[in-house]
Amino acid sequence: MSVAIMERPPRNIMEVFNSLPEGTLAQVIENCLFVSPAPLEIHQKIVGKLFVLLSNHIDEHELGEARIAPYDVYLDEENVFQPDIVFISNERLHLIEKNGLHGAPDLVIEILSPSTARFDLQQKKMVYERCGVQEYWIVDPQSKAVHGYRLRNNSFDPLPKAIGHLNSDLLHTTFRF
Repeated sequence: MSVAIMERPPRNIMEVFNSLPEGTLAQVIENCLFVSPAPLEIHQKIVGKLFVLLSNHIDEHELGEARIAPYDVYLDEENVFQPDIVFISNERLHLIEKNGLHGAPDLVIEILSPSTARFDLQQKKMVYERCGVQEYWIVDPQSKAVHGYRLRNNSFDPLPKAIGHLNSDLLHTTFRF
């Protein structure tokens, strides 16, 4: 593991974030730095299963790229998130840079964790909406309840609640987990 040596103290939160060791579970939400513990077992199990299903579908239909956390998504000057799963369409692949995605992914999936649920349900949802994420899915790992949102006219419209599956309008398929 490499250690960043700073010649001067960081001047802002983004400089602090960019100086963290690789793999640190940290996000900048509305210009505040949040560090999280590793996700629980049930969280990881659902993330893994959904990522495999999503990634296979994307590859099979040559739709773009999928990424799994930890993966930095730079949404704007005050927000760098590490969503659990993101989909980037072929049309937006140019937003991928060496240190992550610089712009909104087409689809974001967040699995709720005790330490981050309030962010996923409130602040991050508002930022995803403002930055143009086309589809946002929130999964409760305990109940397998799924709440989805689709961007229409620059505003998230709720999609029908589901249990144990994601119905993606964007990808024209259902993912069962």
